[in-house]
Amino acid sequence: MLMEECGHLPAPPRLGDLRPVELDLHGGKHNKSVSFPGRLSVPVQAESERPQMPPMPAQGSAVDKRNRDLVYELKSDPCGRCLILNNVNFSRDSDLSTRDGSDVDCEKLEKRFKALSFDVLTRRDLAAQKMVLELQELARQDHSALDCCVVVILSHGCQTSHIQFPGGVYGTDGKAIPVEKIVNYFNGSHCPSLRGKPKLFFIQACGGEQRDRGFVVDGDSPGDEAPGGSLESDATPFQTPAGNVDQPDAVASLPTPSDILVSYSTFPGFVSWRDVSSGSWYVETLDSVLEQYARSEDLLNMLLRVANAVSAKGRYKQIPGCFNFLRKKFFFRCK
Repeated sequence: MLMEECGHLPAPPRLGDLRPVELDLHGGKHNKSVSFPGRLSVPVQAESERPQMPPMPAQGSAVDKRNRDLVYELKSDPCGRCLILNNVNFSRDSDLSTRDGSDVDCEKLEKRFKALSFDVLTRRDLAAQKMVLELQELARQDHSALDCCVVVILSHGCQTSHIQFPGGVYGTDGKAIPVEKIVNYFNGSHCPSLRGKPKLFFIQACGGEQRDRGFVVDGDSPGDEAPGGSLESDATPFQTPAGNVDQPDAVASLPTPSDILVSYSTFPGFVSWRDVSSGSWYVETLDSVLEQYARSEDLLNMLLRVANAVSAKGRYKQIPGCFNFLRKKFFFRCK
């Protein structure tokens, strides 16, 4: 970067062009050198003759963020498609409760991603197979003229056997879909038009049944109240899939994931809290962070803000996290 900057600067004056002049140490403007008794006078280059450095871009500015090799370019309008799968009501046979407050999450994210230049499609209360069909339909579409793809899933979740990405999400019929399966619909093998382009997944679902009470730290504890009657979790028990999994062959046959980021609302194995009136902790915080920082910060930095804010809530604890296989920084394009 320094070599590129210096390549555009005028050549510095030769030593013979610098003339010794007297410098008034008491603040004279026109004196240009310092003389010491018994020593040579020291030439000082005149201010007008010094090469002028171009102004550096302000930190966080568009030039500072986007004119670099390690940043994804979002030039299309819309910049990509966003699919939101919002499961609220589940069949009686599933033994899964109604996810009150999820519509609040869905509405927030619809507005947010539209403001971030995405073409948003929402589907509500889908059984597992219909969820799969919607995901496959999105993956089969031609994304050649687009720069990105986003998938948001709001549902009950569970632990699953996995190789790459942990966790699973439930359809309204109580059947689970591994997150790993969802992500792989969009990899380089199954979705060629998204090769080399960022594919972002946001999962609001429990990763298990464990309830984290946290640990004691110095300083004041957060002021949020303990989860009460209006606070629910999206947890379901761990289920071991039927049949044996030939893991060595499965690993060898999977393509290397690239340009993929999966953001989870909670650590694998733990519950994810949702308020029936204000929505889930994760989505509420994610929406707020995107609103405040999407114009100036990259996605990973914003997800750190989300994790930090959510981890400070309530007596029960929750810590969002992500599996990041992006090759570059990702900045949303704000309208």
